[in-house]
Amino acid sequence: MEDHSPATPSSQRNSNGSIVPVTTGQADFGSLSQTTMRPSVAELHGDNHFAETARKYWLNKSKVPKVRQNVLKDELWTVLEREDFAIGSLLILENLQLLEKYLWPTYNGEDASNHHVLLLALMVIVKRREGLPSWEHFAARPQEFSSFFRRVLAMSIDVTLSLPIRSHLISFIIGAFQSLENGLVRKECASLVSISIWHNLHSGHAREEKFEQYPMLKKVWRNATKRFDSVDENVKARMHFERSWLFSLLLDFLEKIYDRSGTAQEARVLYCERFVEFLSDLQSQLPTRRYVNTLLQDLNLLTAIKLSPLWDDWDNGLFRDLAYLLTHFTEFAVDDQTGHQLSQMEYHQKHCSKLARLQRIAYKHYKSKLTILALSNYASLDQRTELEGHLEVLTINELENLCSLLGFRTSYPGSSSLALDRRFYVELVVAAHSRRPSFQDRVRKLPILPTEEILYMPQVLRTDNYNGTHPLAIPKLNLQYLTMGDFLYRSFVLHRLEAFYEIRKHVEEAIKRMQPKRDTQLQGSITNFTGNYRMALPIAKPAILDVAPAKVGEMMPAHVKAEVILDVSRMNYHVRSEWETLRLDDVVFLCAVHPPEKENKKRSGRKDGDRKMDEADEAAMAYLDEVVRNGSKGPDKSEAEKLGLKYLRCAEVAQILDEKGKPLREFTDQQQQQREFYRPRQRRLILRLDAAAFKTDKEVVAKGKPDVYESINLIVRRRPRENNFRPVLESIKKLTLSDIPAPSWLQEVFLGYGDPTSATYKRLPNRLKTVDFQDTFLDWQHLIASLPGKTIEPSEDMSGSFGPPYVLEFPEADATQEELPARPHKKRRLRGEGSNHPPAAAAVVNESVRVSTYKPPNMGPYPTDAPKLNTVRFTPAQIEAITSGTQPGLTVIVGPPGTGKTDVATQIINNIYHNFPQQRTLLIAHSNQALNQLFQKIVALDIDERHLLRLGHGEEELETQANYSKHGRVESFLEIGHKYLSEVDRLARSLGAPGVHGSSCETADYFNQVYILPAWSRYWEDMRAHNLSTEQIAAQFPFHDFFADAPQQPLFPADAPREVVVDIARGCYRHIEKMFTELEDIRPFEILRNARDRANYLLVKEARIIAMTSTHAAMRRQEIAELGFRYDNVVMEEAAQITEMENFVPLALQKPVPTGDEQSGNGKKFDLPLQRVVLCGDHLQNSPIVQNLAFRQFANLEQSLFLRLVRLGVPTINLDMQGRARPSLAELYRWRYAHLGNLPITEMAPKFRSANPGLRFEYQFIDVPDYKGKGEMEPSPHWTQNLGEAEYVVAMYMYMRLLGYPASKISILTTYAGQRALIRDVLTHRCKGNRLFGLPRQVATVDKFQGEQNDYILLSLVRTQRVGYLRDMRRLTVALSRARLGLYVFGRRAVFESSFELAPAFERLFARPTALSLVTGEMYDTAAAESGQACCPRMMDGEGDELENKTTTMQSVEHLGQYVVEMTKAKVEALKAGGGQLPPVQEEKEVEDDEVDPVAMEEEMDVDDGGVQGEVMGEQEEMDEMGDPDVDPIVDQ
Repeated sequence: MEDHSPATPSSQRNSNGSIVPVTTGQADFGSLSQTTMRPSVAELHGDNHFAETARKYWLNKSKVPKVRQNVLKDELWTVLEREDFAIGSLLILENLQLLEKYLWPTYNGEDASNHHVLLLALMVIVKRREGLPSWEHFAARPQEFSSFFRRVLAMSIDVTLSLPIRSHLISFIIGAFQSLENGLVRKECASLVSISIWHNLHSGHAREEKFEQYPMLKKVWRNATKRFDSVDENVKARMHFERSWLFSLLLDFLEKIYDRSGTAQEARVLYCERFVEFLSDLQSQLPTRRYVNTLLQDLNLLTAIKLSPLWDDWDNGLFRDLAYLLTHFTEFAVDDQTGHQLSQMEYHQKHCSKLARLQRIAYKHYKSKLTILALSNYASLDQRTELEGHLEVLTINELENLCSLLGFRTSYPGSSSLALDRRFYVELVVAAHSRRPSFQDRVRKLPILPTEEILYMPQVLRTDNYNGTHPLAIPKLNLQYLTMGDFLYRSFVLHRLEAFYEIRKHVEEAIKRMQPKRDTQLQGSITNFTGNYRMALPIAKPAILDVAPAKVGEMMPAHVKAEVILDVSRMNYHVRSEWETLRLDDVVFLCAVHPPEKENKKRSGRKDGDRKMDEADEAAMAYLDEVVRNGSKGPDKSEAEKLGLKYLRCAEVAQILDEKGKPLREFTDQQQQQREFYRPRQRRLILRLDAAAFKTDKEVVAKGKPDVYESINLIVRRRPRENNFRPVLESIKKLTLSDIPAPSWLQEVFLGYGDPTSATYKRLPNRLKTVDFQDTFLDWQHLIASLPGKTIEPSEDMSGSFGPPYVLEFPEADATQEELPARPHKKRRLRGEGSNHPPAAAAVVNESVRVSTYKPPNMGPYPTDAPKLNTVRFTPAQIEAITSGTQPGLTVIVGPPGTGKTDVATQIINNIYHNFPQQRTLLIAHSNQALNQLFQKIVALDIDERHLLRLGHGEEELETQANYSKHGRVESFLEIGHKYLSEVDRLARSLGAPGVHGSSCETADYFNQVYILPAWSRYWEDMRAHNLSTEQIAAQFPFHDFFADAPQQPLFPADAPREVVVDIARGCYRHIEKMFTELEDIRPFEILRNARDRANYLLVKEARIIAMTSTHAAMRRQEIAELGFRYDNVVMEEAAQITEMENFVPLALQKPVPTGDEQSGNGKKFDLPLQRVVLCGDHLQNSPIVQNLAFRQFANLEQSLFLRLVRLGVPTINLDMQGRARPSLAELYRWRYAHLGNLPITEMAPKFRSANPGLRFEYQFIDVPDYKGKGEMEPSPHWTQNLGEAEYVVAMYMYMRLLGYPASKISILTTYAGQRALIRDVLTHRCKGNRLFGLPRQVATVDKFQGEQNDYILLSLVRTQRVGYLRDMRRLTVALSRARLGLYVFGRRAVFESSFELAPAFERLFARPTALSLVTGEMYDTAAAESGQACCPRMMDGEGDELENKTTTMQSVEHLGQYVVEMTKAKVEALKAGGGQLPPVQEEKEVEDDEVDPVAMEEEMDVDDGGVQGEVMGEQEEMDEMGDPDVDPIVDQ
């Protein structure tokens, strides 16, 4: 007999008698809906009830406190319950370290009260919501954690608890199943979704059918049964609870969705929404789906949901959308056991098999009634209406019997409220046999260009104010994916929603700034715009110019062209230029803005009346075709209606014309200067309208409705860097529709299944046995030190040590020695928690490596012929990373700050380039800045520059003489060709060859074939055949005259041995040979005349190292792939800052190639021909930037592939020696990295040993009090500033400049864009143009400065009320790791000393005085610093009375300001007295950010703080003839 009894908690009441009261009200203690801000310092340290309780019972206690039930119940639980568990109170408790200091240390297993368990669960939920570590706190006590987790599971099915409590217990469980990489959590979750849950299937026959389909499952089932039978009664009780827990929840869920009582409706809906989210999470990962999917289908869950009263309630739109998402994952075309994604053919065959079975059963058992059904063709039978018609003839008993024969469950436990009526049975049969669209069918219908209906759908608007209260009906990026198609589908949906969110915010901003007003005085009530905005212009309605007929097989027009006239007469030159330089294919937005006439006008349900939503719009807001637009309750007016936005249509720029209708052209600099004084009246934009939307609009007009385009009156544009959404989304969409795979050797690891080590080179069959490391090792000692634990054996022809280059021969792979053993069973279950291996030095032991060498060929007599050699002495960990990157397979390199990730990546590329001359390597980085840093190091290597190519718009920022863009490379090829052709003419003259041989590459090749090759062949044969002497070899050399200009003369030294002379001769010929080889490569550029053809040929044929940003790769993916571009290796720099989709696109810039294998049911099998993927990054620093909180937190869109691979346990190589900062500075962030050491240079080099002149400490936290009664300010939303810190930082910069610190060695960082603008403002007023100060190298936000560093960093933390987003340890790590020699942090101590997560860093900072300590009598020695010597005679370890006597403390910003004023005057006087001159005005060009900061929406925005231009800054006086700056004091005189 099957066990269908629901699981019950082992005890309702604990041994101590405590039990959670059953709350029947609306108290939602997980109500994370309140958008209150994080707790302030006053709330954490003031007389707040929770703060007082914390100080009394657990804060600042020397030993672990004892648990007090009255504290848990009366002081915490009761108060929280009374406040409806407000998020503000929960955040206060979390900041007061309730979990770390009280709840978990005092937890004592089964004796703990339910209040204790629930408060623990709440704190975990809050920590996960805040993005803080949660499970790590439990690691030291696994037994207690297991007890706690079991208590949570028991409470989750306790029907006596209130639904709000159970809702958030489900939230806790959701968090656990999203953290399966944690071994502690995985151990508790695995048994809940094991094969044992199949005990709850409705019959043994249902199980046997699965066993017949998958024989391996029968063995798994048998083992599970034996295990259950062999344990004692206590363990059996636990195992029984585990296998019935989910079934109990499912039965209870069915009760909830069929509950018609109406009590606690809101809480019931929330619980059901959370539970459906939980089921979707289980169904979206293969390990949890494997057995759960069968149970859900056995319970007929989807049918039950669709027929439930909760579904029918039109207010429950979110519940329905979540159910559609659950349906999407449940019906996803994947084999639950093997993970194989079904092809279209396989899916169709499976569907036909189900229809055939239905027909056979119908004919056998209901021949008289269902004969037509049994004889119908499949195409008609899988239509819902047709199938329902066939079933109308059956009685309810016959329908029930038919369902039983088809294998459906037809009975439920007696307490079930599920209505087993005719409607239910019909829906069971119809839903199982009607055709379902695939995820690719749905993606095809999703438009890439939005309309106002798509932008303001309820599903999209719900993400705006996400705060954790409710789930969202959007897919999540999990630890694992079902298939590649599943990954691409989720990524496309999320990236599309994120793009539309940004578009909507920008359009709303534009409309608000344009200030539309309806003029009701005029007939027709037209709209006037009383404001202005550089990104928007009022326009007249667009004129439709051309509507092309639809292409074959399509319904919409091929294109729709329209003309829009722009009035530019009143624009200034710069704004007009922005409109005139709109690029081809840029997307602009045509808006119909008509504010409502009256605020109290009755709201209409739809802006365009009865207009139906087309299929594309329906697909855009749902995951299944049958989804309909639902009306989840919201405000009375949508944001669009409040703004007056009636319609929005997208268009692409096709052409820009002047007022005479002529195309605008590019102008010379002189013409540009003349145009600044010319004011044209009009510009005409020729646009390509959204053809799909145009077709729909015209269909509406045909029904008598208004024409959308007649009411358009505003055009909006976006900045180019923000407006690349269309090509990016098109690339992702095409990838989603293409069934493109990952490389076969990487596929399982990418999806998150199988052995995480399987893609590393030690596991791959094509592992290289021999590798030429070129110039990687500097000498024999370096080689020995780089391979610790390995035995170095010289080759047989060598004895003792010898110099580089070294060729290493590795032994055959030995799984018992160096490879991580594969897991013996449960192949697809997640591996253990440990993702980072110990340092590479200890990874391999007792391995022998044979080393040989060779003599590098002589490449010619000129200095330019000499190869460029590496000078970096790589560490053992770096050598392991270089070795792994040179070998085939996946290499994941974790590089803490300053550990040389870029140098490692550069050497990997160099080794691949020389070892595999025919292979091509793709370089990817998240930003132009990071890519350029990598590319500049590559340029310095021994790599022929003709093989380098840089794609994208960041190439102009490269600090190199050559142009590495496509067109720059073509020009360079032609320039090199002209140089070599002139050399050919010189060579011909030296040989006396008649004719013009250097006129073209073709003639040069003829000259080579006729003259050079024969001459060299004769010479070489004579030398070998006649054993010529040294003098004869030199005398008969045929190219003496050509090499007469070589630096070494005579070319052949008289006393040189024969081998040297022969080597010189061969080197000279190699020089000539290289010249003709390169001319042969240049020859196609002479033949190809079109610039585009030349550029494409360069990309496809010539370039071997191609660099681009991840964004450029996403934008140009289709174009590049269509060219036939092929490459073998991908190297990604800062891979942890790139989203998963941006990580994947560079792997798929080429079309898959057939492998020769046959794929079941789908013909040939295709694969991506990649050999290496190298990911360099640091997941403990900043993650990808995602603007929307919902997509960032709920959907996990900020997850990078790098981070996910680390979570999965893929072996990483951890660089473990930093060479950037002083060791004392590195201590500030060393706690984040387990094995981070210091390179000897940081302890021995003079610049690291000497102190910072004029400064007591090399790092210091400066406590900045309120300035003029103010701390942090927010002049506009999300624009945070702190005037006191800005003034302090600038005064500190001025002080350092007066001491002689170079401005280029100082960077100012801050955590907020508003503060960056304020600091720039203060610097502009005080320092810009001043001969003593000038501007620092850079003023930037911490996020933008990742990947860079400078000698001295001045960091402004801004916040004075609460920590803010700096509580994210990743940002703090970036902030503290940018300085090499000096770091000075300006902030409010009281704010940061209370943060538990940040304590390791701030405790070190606060160990020193928090008032700025200066040292008098010291200056920065620029000459010594430039020569590599100490810039200050005082050493770092200098102490004593003399130093104390020279130390002065700045008490405030005013104090430092006065000090700087006096120093300035003294310096000017000294210059006057000595007859000296001030340095010239520095013309530093401040480095601007790559992108517009999301907070700073308007670049010309003025900082409205009232202090910068007024009370603090006076007018700076003009300098006298000596250049006296006479800086205005910061304090009032």
